[in-house]
Amino acid sequence: MKELAVHGGVPVRTEPFPARGHVGVEEKEVVAALFETAMASGAAPGYNGEEEQAYCEAFSAFMGGGYTDAVSSGTAGVYVALRALELEPFTEVIVSAVTDPGGMMPIPLLNLIPMVADTAPGCYNSGPDQIAALLSPRTIAIVVAHIGGEPADMVGIMEIARSRGIPVIEDCSQSHGARLHGQPLGTFGDIAVFSTMFGKHHSSGGQGGLVWTREETCYHQLRRASDRGKPFFLPEGATNVFASLNLNLNDLAAAIGRVQLRKLPAFVQRRREVVARLTEGLEDQGCVSVPRPLDGAEPSYWFLRMRFHPERSSVDKATFCQALSAEGLPVTADYRAALPHTMDWFVNRRVFGRSGYPWASPDYRGAPDRVFLCPNAHVAMETHFNLQIHEAWAAQEIADAVMIFQKVTAAYAA
Repeated sequence: MKELAVHGGVPVRTEPFPARGHVGVEEKEVVAALFETAMASGAAPGYNGEEEQAYCEAFSAFMGGGYTDAVSSGTAGVYVALRALELEPFTEVIVSAVTDPGGMMPIPLLNLIPMVADTAPGCYNSGPDQIAALLSPRTIAIVVAHIGGEPADMVGIMEIARSRGIPVIEDCSQSHGARLHGQPLGTFGDIAVFSTMFGKHHSSGGQGGLVWTREETCYHQLRRASDRGKPFFLPEGATNVFASLNLNLNDLAAAIGRVQLRKLPAFVQRRREVVARLTEGLEDQGCVSVPRPLDGAEPSYWFLRMRFHPERSSVDKATFCQALSAEGLPVTADYRAALPHTMDWFVNRRVFGRSGYPWASPDYRGAPDRVFLCPNAHVAMETHFNLQIHEAWAAQEIADAVMIFQKVTAAYAA
């Protein structure tokens, strides 16, 4: 093989891999139409209007029924889901170790104690065993993240939750359109949260989110929780029923999201095709492999999780990934930014000033200084990296990616 680009050779890919290009003339037209209406009426686009209602109804149909509330971000969605449950403070919420910080921070912001569940071995997702290990009489809810578009074992997790009557929130921010045993992710638990920020499978613009439930009474609570406790669905004369934040989406973002939602099935199908062809092309690569998803899983691949085998390589993962990047491949070598419990805010309990609350409250009956080692999660970080694939990859991108892996593996195979 030719000399590696990282050592001065010519890279396999001299042009950058393509951008997604997932926003086009359709989105431009609906936004322009909304502005035409606004200029004609003299009223700026607002929220809770026809566009937002149509977006929510379309997403509910996508999920097979139920009810949807559109919110300002995925983080807002997790906050709204927890707030809607009206959980008693200083109780415990089990949450996945690998998640965005926004998937964990709403827990202590509501004076609840996050209990961090390790991942299943060789995975980014927490499993039933890891969640069961944290159950206590103080457990009040479970938040399960589906990372990278790969389904967690919701069948096993729901068996545990249902046996104890514990509500489950599925954080589907990275897994739009993924399925498990033919069932859409988000429909296993009680509430599902989706981020629709600009980089997700389908987007409502810069930021946005959706909160879904099959239960009408829960939906009523979600609506109140996302809009300052307003007395939605209550008799005339009722006032705001509990304190919350203004976490609404808006009609402009909803108009974009509704167009994007129509594109989502094709986006997901193409990502699966790209991964299938990459998996076939990388079948005999000794240094790396494509991990097999959970049985019955149909991932939607926000990125492709790759396994690095240090015992088969003469270099470490960082060096291997540096060589891949130099050849032009878009990889993320270190995903430790998805371990919020290792960050300063969590380690130093920086939620409400320097008080240490909610952990420091005398009303919390657990172990406030508990440390969550999460050895499986750390091993996963050490042995995996992420390949940033998307639906705009064509045959040439797939071929170039396979060639890059072949070139780097040939240079560094043990």
